[in-house]
Amino acid sequence: MNLDRGPLTIFDAISEPILHGKGEEWFDLCRVGTLVAAIFGCQSMVEPLRIVLVRRPDASFATSEPKVWGYTGRPNLEAAGKEHDAFVALLRVSGVEVWYHDEPQKGKADAIFVHDPVIVTDRGAIILRMGKELRRGEEASIAKALDEHGVPVLGSLRSPATAEGGDLLWVRHDFLAVGQGFRTNAKGLLRLRELLEGSGVQVEPVPLPDYKGPEACLHLMSLISLVDEDLAVIYPRLLPAPFHMTLKKPSRRNDSRTPAVESVRTREMRSP
Repeated sequence: MNLDRGPLTIFDAISEPILHGKGEEWFDLCRVGTLVAAIFGCQSMVEPLRIVLVRRPDASFATSEPKVWGYTGRPNLEAAGKEHDAFVALLRVSGVEVWYHDEPQKGKADAIFVHDPVIVTDRGAIILRMGKELRRGEEASIAKALDEHGVPVLGSLRSPATAEGGDLLWVRHDFLAVGQGFRTNAKGLLRLRELLEGSGVQVEPVPLPDYKGPEACLHLMSLISLVDEDLAVIYPRLLPAPFHMTLKKPSRRNDSRTPAVESVRTREMRSP
């Protein structure tokens, strides 16, 4: 790339780690990386939303085999559609730009959960590989949707690596907690570390409980939700003690003030 040819655009980004290169090339790529972060960057669970990708419930969601997908019953497609439309309306009223992922996903009831096949970083999207075999194939479809909107791809996961968005939690902008369980494995953790190398992001594993086995597995975000930069709601009975203690430690960015994340107003629940 050459700065003399005019202003850099998002379409100058490439599907490789952005901070690779030397001399002027490295400088150009850093400029692109800054642009990617400004438009699409998302290394936070609590910053204001700017763009959201959604998928409207369709015939695949209204599966005739709910038990296969772990549903308690066949979803009511009409009611789900109304709830989805209300959700999208709320996003738009809040100033959020809404993108739709409409490509048919025949037989994939869980495809409405677009958070799981991809994670977005300041350097581009990372296309994951689903640990739940029933959901395999969603990854390529969502990658295509992101490409159509001009979102650069930083990299992807390949077999035997697996990772799902529900296990990936931005504790801080530079701290990614990665749940290790039935859906996200050690190879997935390693690949995420490789892709984020040089970005300043600390990638840390969090062992997850067995709970009721693979079919009823819990994601990391089943046990914790960030409400603000220093506030989280947790389920203490199943949250691993070492991770809980890590959350209590003062942030490296400001050791003299509040903890990085504080569990406040938690309550006991019969089930997480």
